[in-house]
Amino acid sequence: MPDPILAPLVQALSDVDGLVAVALGGSRARGTARPDSDYDIGLYYDAAAPLDTARLLAAVRPLVDAPTAAAVTPLGEWGPWINGGAWLAMSGHKVDLLYRDLDQVGAVIADCRDGRIAMHYQPGHPHGFCSAIWMGEAALCRPLFDPRGRIAALKALTSPYPDALRQALIARFHWEVRFSIDNAETALAREERTHIAGCAYRALSCLAQVLFAVNGRYLINEKGAFAEAATLPATIAGAAAAGAEVWGAIGTRDFGSAIRRLRTLAEGLDALVASSAEPPPAA
Repeated sequence: MPDPILAPLVQALSDVDGLVAVALGGSRARGTARPDSDYDIGLYYDAAAPLDTARLLAAVRPLVDAPTAAAVTPLGEWGPWINGGAWLAMSGHKVDLLYRDLDQVGAVIADCRDGRIAMHYQPGHPHGFCSAIWMGEAALCRPLFDPRGRIAALKALTSPYPDALRQALIARFHWEVRFSIDNAETALAREERTHIAGCAYRALSCLAQVLFAVNGRYLINEKGAFAEAATLPATIAGAAAAGAEVWGAIGTRDFGSAIRRLRTLAEGLDALVASSAEPPPAA
C-alpha cells in the first residue's frame, strides 16, 4: 500500500526544476520509526542547475496542513552542511525537507573512502557535523525518485563500510573521550555545571562515534546515537545504564560521580578499541 505521505509528495516534487533525486532518510528509511516519527526527505540537486526553491514551495503548498504558513529556505540558508530546506506538516506528521548538493556529497564520499573526515560547527548539532554523515545518509537512505540513478551510484560506493573510514573515525574521536573528561574535571572544583555537562556530552558523543566505527556502522544523527551504540554487537557492557547514571549524577550536582562513571566508560572503550584492530565482517 503506498505511503499516504510519501506518494503524493514525491509526485509533486518530481516536477520541480533542478530536482535530480528524492530519498527517504532517518528512522523511516531504516525501518525503526515510531508512528509519530518525522519524515526526513533528502532533495538532491546539481549545483550547475540548482533547485528552484520557488517552484518547490508551490509544489508542496497544496499538500501541507498550513498552506499559508508554509515556507522553504533558499539554498545554503542553514549553513554549508545542512544546506537548507523546510519544516512542514502533512496530515499531522512532521515532514522535513533537506537539500543536498550531489557534487558535494560525492566529494565527501570519496574523502571518506580514503579516510579523510572533518568536523564542522552546525546549528542543530551540539556535537558538530561530521562530514561522514553525508556518506551514511547515502548508505542508509531509500531512493523514492532517482530517474538518473544518481543516488544508486552513490549507494554503491558506501558498501562495504570502508576500513579507512573506520580507522579515521577512531583516530579522530577516541582520544577526545578522555580529553573531554579531563576538561570536565578541571571545572569540578568550581562546580561549573554548564561546562561539566558540555564536556560530558562531548565525551559520550565521541564514545558513540567510536562504537559505531568499531562496528562498521554509519552514524547519521547524534540524537539517540549513544543509546543505539550501547546496543551494537561490539559495545561496552552496561553502557546504557552508565550513560543514564552520568546524567542522573549531573542532575543532582554529584559531578564527581558523573566524572568517575565517564572514566569507567572510557576504560571500557580503550579495551574494546584495543581488541578490535581488525574490521568487523561486512554486513
